[in-house]
Amino acid sequence: MITDDQLRQVMPNLAQPKRELYLAPLNAAMQACAIDTALRVAAFVAQLAHESGEFRWMEEIWGPTPAQLRYEPPSDLAAKLGNTQAGDGKLFKGRGPIQITGRFNYAKFGGLLGVDLVANPALAATPDVAFKTAGLFWQSNGLNELADGRQFVVITRRINGGTNGLADRQMYYERAKTVLGTDAAVARDMPLTRGHEVIAAATKKRRAPAKR
Repeated sequence: MITDDQLRQVMPNLAQPKRELYLAPLNAAMQACAIDTALRVAAFVAQLAHESGEFRWMEEIWGPTPAQLRYEPPSDLAAKLGNTQAGDGKLFKGRGPIQITGRFNYAKFGGLLGVDLVANPALAATPDVAFKTAGLFWQSNGLNELADGRQFVVITRRINGGTNGLADRQMYYERAKTVLGTDAAVARDMPLTRGHEVIAAATKKRRAPAKR
């Protein structure tokens, strides 16, 4: 979970009305997808902050740009995205805070949510569906486990296919870890197997009366 004040600190450019709109569905999605430790939340929120410009863009701005024209069939990228009909590129453009793209992904995540996103692609940009989709993408790609190991660059590659915007993503990550107190959370939630024994022994030794 993340509070309104914590979200404000991580995303200072996110206006209060949008924080109020997005906070509940964001937390609900994280709870449903086991994004339930400080490290997981920090990595998740950091990646979403970069992908969506601090939740300012829940829908890809369509030009079309030369890159976006590659979403249209026939092209290798269109085939990979499952775009088979003229106009699929624009219809199934990136939506949500993690920018799901392509007919295939709309069908996949719509099916997981029980929502027909192929027939109603605009629903992918609505707060409830958008954050649920992001959470499912995160969980189904094993990103919780990578977050546990602080494998942030690997997470970036799985989301982006490369490391585009890595410096910006890492800036949000470091900020989120500070705001959420991840180091303290890790020490509390994941103690070393023998750490407490060593500390106890050292404490006992310090307290033992000196031999005269």
